[in-house]
Amino acid sequence: MTKAATFASPGKDFVLIKGGSFTMGSPESEDWRSGDEKQHSATVASFYLSKFEVTQKEWREITGKNPSNFSGDKLPVESVTWLEALEFCNALSKKDGRVPAYTILDGGKSVRWNRAANGYRLPTETEWEYAARAGTSTPFYSRKVPGAEDVNFYGHYPYQIEQNYFNDSVLETRPGVYRGTTVPVGSFEPNPNGLFDIYGNVGEWCFDYYDLYSALSQTNPSGASHGSRRVYRGGGWNDFGKNLRSAYRAALPQESRAYNVGLRLAANADDSVSGIVETREDNLLPDENSKANKKALIVYYSWGGNTRGVAREIQKQTGFDIIELELVHPYSSNYNTVLNEAQRDQHKQARPELKTKIDAAKWAEYDTIILGYPNWWASIPMPIATLLENCDFAGKTIMPFCSHGGGRFGQSLTAIAKLAPKAKISEGLSVHYSGGSSLSKDIENWLGKTGAKR
Repeated sequence: MTKAATFASPGKDFVLIKGGSFTMGSPESEDWRSGDEKQHSATVASFYLSKFEVTQKEWREITGKNPSNFSGDKLPVESVTWLEALEFCNALSKKDGRVPAYTILDGGKSVRWNRAANGYRLPTETEWEYAARAGTSTPFYSRKVPGAEDVNFYGHYPYQIEQNYFNDSVLETRPGVYRGTTVPVGSFEPNPNGLFDIYGNVGEWCFDYYDLYSALSQTNPSGASHGSRRVYRGGGWNDFGKNLRSAYRAALPQESRAYNVGLRLAANADDSVSGIVETREDNLLPDENSKANKKALIVYYSWGGNTRGVAREIQKQTGFDIIELELVHPYSSNYNTVLNEAQRDQHKQARPELKTKIDAAKWAEYDTIILGYPNWWASIPMPIATLLENCDFAGKTIMPFCSHGGGRFGQSLTAIAKLAPKAKISEGLSVHYSGGSSLSKDIENWLGKTGAKR
């Protein structure tokens, strides 16, 4: 057997992740586990991975631009699309005399990855989890659950706070500071592989299309050949502790820009993996020449009234049809009680029955669904999950909006992306509580950006 030829390290800011096998995913006993984390055996070849997330300074030096929501040379770049991340990898490869890994075709609908190239690239989802775990099989690489002094995340909500919200003294890791912003890369201690901010700060784009895992053993997998969502991993500055877990999988459309998603660079360590991987984006919208209905519907769930106020202002400005979702068994009107009820339903992925019934023929008349909800425990309320599963969203565009207490969208967009994989998701609007005096203007600007018309 011929030994693989090794490639030189890209530089001092990269570490060699030695290849091997591990159990990917999470056991059924792991708290806050998602159903898409099915355990299976995976093997990866050795590869290099950057110690740090790509900074705004590094991004600007290559692209001449800085799209980030927060500003600072040492802060991680964010609000970049998956395709822009690939273009950055290629441009940096050319600058450093390396062979670009990607060929982007048909406006980004098709991407070819030359697996033998020594240029910079995104890690695969399997490589990311292997490097993050650093040989562990626990929810986090550290024995102790990470807190705000270890990771930049929504520090008020460490792992398992949801079911212990009114008695957090039982938790080893207690609530800490919520910074509400990204911080300079490398601000905390690295994981055992020498990787900084592998949890928190910003989520990190991976190469793969989001898909359910195969139960079969995988060797150097690159994900599905086609799809509508790309994976990102690690959680960001506004994520709860449960979404920092090594096994947690997040996903968004490849054209999405998120203020909590950036990238970390990978590169091949040798020539043991070769071949061309070609992926293609699924077409989610009807053909332009088809008889599209071109109608929009506002659908929302509201508990305390904040989301209802936003929905009514959207309706006022657009004249679109509007439906409020009501439950057969409503949540409690008491705030403390509903906190428990909401986390309970999320924990068991309940699907509360909707009292509101939407006629399928009427639903089919709309090509755009303006979907509103409160951010509950960093995700969607389960009544929204019921709607997403019960109604056909194929070929429709979802315009999400949410009311929140500080976490903006949290992981709610990922939840929508997973539950409605055949829908296009456009730019969303997050509103702090009721929105205040700027609500009307904020909605007007959002409607203008998304092209939603009266």
